[in-house]
Amino acid sequence: MKYRIPEALIYSRLFIGLLMIVLSSMHIPNYPVIAIILLTIGLLTDIFDGIVARQLNISTQKLRRLDSSIDQVFFISVAVATFIHCPSFFTSNASQLIILLSVEALTYLISFIKFRKEIATHSIGAKLWTLLLFATLVQIIAQCQSTVLFSICFWAGIITRMEIIAIILILKKWTNDVPTFYHSILIRKEKEIKRDKMFNG
Repeated sequence: MKYRIPEALIYSRLFIGLLMIVLSSMHIPNYPVIAIILLTIGLLTDIFDGIVARQLNISTQKLRRLDSSIDQVFFISVAVATFIHCPSFFTSNASQLIILLSVEALTYLISFIKFRKEIATHSIGAKLWTLLLFATLVQIIAQCQSTVLFSICFWAGIITRMEIIAIILILKKWTNDVPTFYHSILIRKEKEIKRDKMFNG
């Protein structure tokens, strides 16, 4: 059963995302508090699914691809739920959100064109951006607005997506868990890269 733990953590985000959409649609009392709690649980499952898998030595490419795909579904679900809760924020920042989503989609398009697979680089920059995105979503859910933090999140998102695109273009073959652009160059040269079992081993 312990080998099912990483999968359970990954799939739990599907349920959490769907639940947030349902609760936001119902406009339940104290939704912001409940949503932030659910979002935090979702983030924790995202952090620990990979750690647990690596500790159990079952961190396969299939599992990492599943993790990346469900991450996308989870954050899209959170965005939908947040839009239902705070539509004014999305209206006011529509252009930036469209640009950010377009760049995100571009990373997947390039990966599919080159490797016929979705991205699963799990780069350090992308992980840090996820934490920044989490903080931004918390502020939006709580206040239905975000200015400075959203601006930082937007530019960090663009920069980290550009790095992911560079990583994809540099790699000769599809590879999961590539910490940085520099590491993709080492992998292309068929050199060993240092990995941490807790984060990218």
